[in-house]
Amino acid sequence: MTALVYIFWISLGILSYCYIGYGLILFLFNNIKVLFVPDRKSRSANLPAVTLIISVYNEEAILEQKIINTLAIDYPAGLLEILFVTDGSDDSSVDIIKKYPQTTLLHQAERKGKYAAIKRAMRQVKTPVVVFSDANTMLNPECLKKMVVHYADEKVGGVAGEKKILRNNYESAVGEAEGLYWQYESFLKRTDAEFYTIVGAAGELFSIRTRLFKELSDEIILDDFVISMQVCLQGYKIKYEPDAFATESPSASLQEEEKRKTRISAGAYQSVGYLKGALNFFRHPLLSFQYVSRRLLRWIFCPFALISLLLANIIIVSQQFDNVYNSLLLAQIFFYVFALGGWLFVRAGKRAGLFTIPFYFVFMNYCLMKGFARFVMKKQPVLWEKSLRQAME
Repeated sequence: MTALVYIFWISLGILSYCYIGYGLILFLFNNIKVLFVPDRKSRSANLPAVTLIISVYNEEAILEQKIINTLAIDYPAGLLEILFVTDGSDDSSVDIIKKYPQTTLLHQAERKGKYAAIKRAMRQVKTPVVVFSDANTMLNPECLKKMVVHYADEKVGGVAGEKKILRNNYESAVGEAEGLYWQYESFLKRTDAEFYTIVGAAGELFSIRTRLFKELSDEIILDDFVISMQVCLQGYKIKYEPDAFATESPSASLQEEEKRKTRISAGAYQSVGYLKGALNFFRHPLLSFQYVSRRLLRWIFCPFALISLLLANIIIVSQQFDNVYNSLLLAQIFFYVFALGGWLFVRAGKRAGLFTIPFYFVFMNYCLMKGFARFVMKKQPVLWEKSLRQAME
């Protein structure tokens, strides 16, 4: 019983810290800090030359819309190079890009994965700043100007934009849950950046100083996370700019969202091996604290803590009467009933309402466990099957 009690409270502590405590601690610290440390926002009158790299794989359905959106970005033409890399695409993507001489095309028939394509593209970059974006996301016109001002601070090695899920009346019910999740992620990113640095950027829109890019193995799955963390490991910060944003349609179905989340989860576990330096608390005290709190605990411990919390609670209650443990077990049961209700609603294509958060929380941890199994069994290839998303209006 003593061991079960320890397991129960340790599991509850990990879950509470990861999903509530960490963000709350940083939020309170940041609000106290501004009372003593003035907020000095970087502003630069000079715009640096920028290369925008857009990774494409068989995106003919949305590619012309992406090109038009990119050409509408408000940035001096002489300071912006637009580079599309289409390795492995065998649809009409190459022909579509060739219609726009304002862009540069890199294409090879062999597909080695997104990170390999980015590496190849980076060898062509001559500008001091490089921005990465995906073909299926639309950027706001001011995004580049909003991002590059942060580079006036020499300690800034990268800038992450915000990811937004298109709210088109949620033709796919999973879009409601996905949108709420990214609102939560945006809050944490803002909090992380105010404390020290963002812990990993999203590939839809982020930038780095070109000289900080380090070539690693072509087998990397979670390229955006590893690239941005490599910048941090060189002693630089990744800032967050919410006024630079990428808009993306939600997954077309729950099955498509599961496929995407599982691949990302497998890549997350793989990335731990490439980022061992982030565990060096003596060299990177703040980064290590954020990396462990924000990523490792959530990826590695939280999915299993959910299981151990429930099982330990059931066994404790079955062997002794205690109002505290009885109440906590009842709360867990209600939570999972709500999650099941949310799953049934989403599966039926209906908005889950009150059940949305419990459902998506359990769903994400399920995908983490599935991704972990795929990583351990080496069943997640670097070449992935593209997830389907709703058509963008």
